[in-house]
Amino acid sequence: MTGFGVLMRKELLEQWRTWRMLVVGIIFAIFGIGSPILARYTPELVKALASDQFAGVIPTPTITDAIVQFQKNLGQTGILAAILLAMGSVAVEKERGTAALLLTKPLARGAFLSAKLAAIGATLLVGTVVAGIGAYAYTAFLFSAPPLAGYAAMCGLLFLSLMTYASLTFLGSTLTRSSLAAAGIGIGAMVLVAILSALPTIGSWAPGNLGDPAMALALGSPVHGLLPPLASTILLVVVAYALAWLSFRRQEL
Repeated sequence: MTGFGVLMRKELLEQWRTWRMLVVGIIFAIFGIGSPILARYTPELVKALASDQFAGVIPTPTITDAIVQFQKNLGQTGILAAILLAMGSVAVEKERGTAALLLTKPLARGAFLSAKLAAIGATLLVGTVVAGIGAYAYTAFLFSAPPLAGYAAMCGLLFLSLMTYASLTFLGSTLTRSSLAAAGIGIGAMVLVAILSALPTIGSWAPGNLGDPAMALALGSPVHGLLPPLASTILLVVVAYALAWLSFRRQEL
């Protein structure tokens, strides 16, 4: 694709100069470090505040609680970050006319879109890596060290899950000229994925069901049901980008 390298450097530089990459890294780090701390000390806080009648039924926190808390926190924060990063990526460029200005040069529209989505992915990847390192270190300190390879694989699956919402919001940003409309599409996709994940028949294929296999990988347990949601997640990212490209190549800028 003509101009991908130039556009990619531009997008990465923009992610840094606008503080997006740094802010995402800091926020993800806070939730990564805070997750095992929250899992470790919340039961003690509840026991201290609860009556003796209820204090005895609160289970002792384990490494599983730390990983569950990490998945939950990174999932919620990461999805919001993915939507915010992608919502104006193309729509704002079209609204301001900068997309038309860039594409009057010998730059391919596919390279324009690919560089933007790749830069969003790079920012989310940086955040996921930082969060994963912080969460792993504090989990090892407060509980015990999970299998490193399995924990890294879990973080990889979490990153892919975030890319699903980033790609769908990115598609909305390409289809419209409004960041808010793109964000609405991303939020709608989040709700739809949650509904599909809860259905008994096709739920096992939904991207929202990567959590259990990811948990098993992090704990070093036997992994079941990984391929269907993994395949659908990758397919959804590819299809979202393909639809964005098909739409964008026909648009008058």
